[in-house]
Order: sequence, then C-alpha cells, then structure tokens
Amino acid sequence: MMPFLTDQWYNASSGYRAAKTVRKALEVAHQQVAALINAKPEEIVFTGCGTESNNALLTFLASQAEAGQKIVTSEIEHSAILRHAEYLSAHYDLIIEKVGVGGDGRLSLDCFTNVIANGDAAMASVMWANNETGVIQPIAEACQIAHEAGVAFHSDAIQAVGKIHVDVRDVPVDYLSISGHKFHAPKGVGAMYIREGLKFDPMLRGGGQEGGRRSGTENVAGIVALGKAAEIMKQRLDDDQHDGIAALRDHMEQRLLSEIENVQINGSLIHRTANTSHISFGDCEAAGLLILLDEYGVQCSAGSACMTGKQQPSHVQTAMGISASQAKSSLRISLSIFTTREDVNMAVDALKKAVTKLRSVQGGPGVGPVQVFSRD
Repeated sequence: MMPFLTDQWYNASSGYRAAKTVRKALEVAHQQVAALINAKPEEIVFTGCGTESNNALLTFLASQAEAGQKIVTSEIEHSAILRHAEYLSAHYDLIIEKVGVGGDGRLSLDCFTNVIANGDAAMASVMWANNETGVIQPIAEACQIAHEAGVAFHSDAIQAVGKIHVDVRDVPVDYLSISGHKFHAPKGVGAMYIREGLKFDPMLRGGGQEGGRRSGTENVAGIVALGKAAEIMKQRLDDDQHDGIAALRDHMEQRLLSEIENVQINGSLIHRTANTSHISFGDCEAAGLLILLDEYGVQCSAGSACMTGKQQPSHVQTAMGISASQAKSSLRISLSIFTTREDVNMAVDALKKAVTKLRSVQGGPGVGPVQVFSRD
C-alpha cells in the first residue's frame, strides 16, 4: 500500500503519464481478485465495503422485479442483506421470503425448492458461509435450483472468499459480494462479482470508474492491498495451508470440551470454515464472559460484530433452534492465519478462568450479581 499512500498518489483517471502506474496497479488488482474466485478481471468491480456490494447488487435485482414478486433469501443472512431487503420490499412492493435452516445451521433445500418453484421469485440471495457460525451453505445446490427456475442468484460470499475455495465457474452464481478485511486487506474496501454478459445498473453514478459500474475516485491503496491479500490467500488455499487453522480450531474445541463442563459446539462440524467456532458455555452469560476475557487479553464476540451490545439471541441462533438461555451463553471465537498454538492455549486457559469465576458468582443460569444491561 505504501507507494500509493506516498509517492504514487495520482488519480488513476487522470491523463498525465504518472497516472499510468496507478492505472496499472488497479488492473493487477482486478486480476488478483479475479484469480481468487476463478473469475475474469472484467467481472470484478471494486467497492467501498461488503455492505455496499450487497446493497448495490440487491438494489439492481429489485429494480428488475415486478410488484408482488419475492426476494428469496434465508433466515440467517447478514443484516446487510436482511435490512436492505426490507427497504427494497417497501420501495419496490416486493415480498420477502426467508427460508429456514436446520439445527446444523444449513439451508433447507427442500424449503428453498418449494419457494422457488412457486414461480413468483424475482431473485434469490443466499450467503456462502455464515458470519456467526462459519457454517458453509449448500450454495451449488441452491444456485442450480434457482437457475433451473430462471431466477437470478446472488451470494454474499464475504465470510467465504479467502477462507475456502470459491470458484464461480464451478458454482455459477450470477452475482457475488466480497469484503477485503475478512482476509486481511484493510477495512473499507470490497468488491462485486458480476458474471460476464449479465446486466447491471450502478447504484453510484458519476465519473464512470470501474467500467461505469461503480463511479467514484478509487481507493487505490485499499484496492491494491485487496489484490495482494487475494494473491496471498489463493496461494495458501492452493497449498492447503488453511488446514493448519482448522487443526488449531479443533485443538481449541477439544480442550474446551474436555476441560470445561457443559460446553457445546453449535452448527455443523463438517460444513464450516476453518477459522470460526461458535460455542455455548452453560450457566454463563456471554456478556459477562466477554468482560472477563477482555481483561485476560482475549478478544472475541457474542455473535456478529455488528450486533455487539445487543444482549438478545441473534436471528441466526433463533433460526437454528438454539434456546434463549443457550444463545445468551454463546461466543463466536475466530482464528486467522496469524493465530498460533500458544494463542489458542492462552485463550482456552482464559476461558477456563472466566467460566469458573462467572459460574461461582452467578449461582445458576442468569441469576446472581453479574448483570449486563442494554439500552435496547
């Protein structure tokens, strides 16, 4: 990033010679991100974040729909999908149909098929991997079901790209969303995949950057970083280096299950990303655990980072059939390519201390002097 924050500060849209270096860097970034998902460089459009990508793609699809048609999605989508779908439903007079998931957190394909088969779907949007549980969805099957019914298919792949193999030739989604900071690029840069030959009307209009599909002066340093991160992650995935993250996650879970009573791993243990573990600690309020863990130097969350501070069960946990008490005792623990075995062991030791301390003062599920209040 540094050259584009210092010497190479030029506007890529400018006509002077020095801007050619910047334009070339953007071209390389298109190639790098495209290679990560086996797309063509011209199918990649850079955005400001994953939320923008989701919003822009759903807005376009909704604009092509007829009043009364359905936005088909799942009950476990990120708020960038669900909240925008609510807006689009009101603005375009569309109906939202949320398909449920099983106890393992995976989309019910039977229900999805039945909804799509009704013939009134304008679009379908299903996330590739869930942001709270890491559970990987049956995207290939869902995409095929939608296409057989002539329905455009979008996937919020923000939690999948860079963590698992995502191949848009093998799974021919029409549109796909990416966020850079999910695989170590900076926050504030994302991308859209728009399959070649498909129509798209931009949400941002102006100078015609990104092939006229996303106007606005490019965040060159962020885009270059996203490209480099994509290149690094592709190499890691090709070399199966993410298996090491899964091994650390499994080691962590095995220690927690064997050394702490009343612990449960939530979601599919087979279909999930290597870096995410969703765990319930019985008779412990997650809010209290987070406070203690933070004091011990362990940073995790009670669900999506976007929902921090909201002490009610998340919509993802509710959809999976997780009880309210279990949901309030659940943590999302994430690992990365930089996590070491020492980090994991330190986190487990901290969790043991936190759980023991919290259970000793609570005196039972949700009872005792440890209370965490929210304004909501």
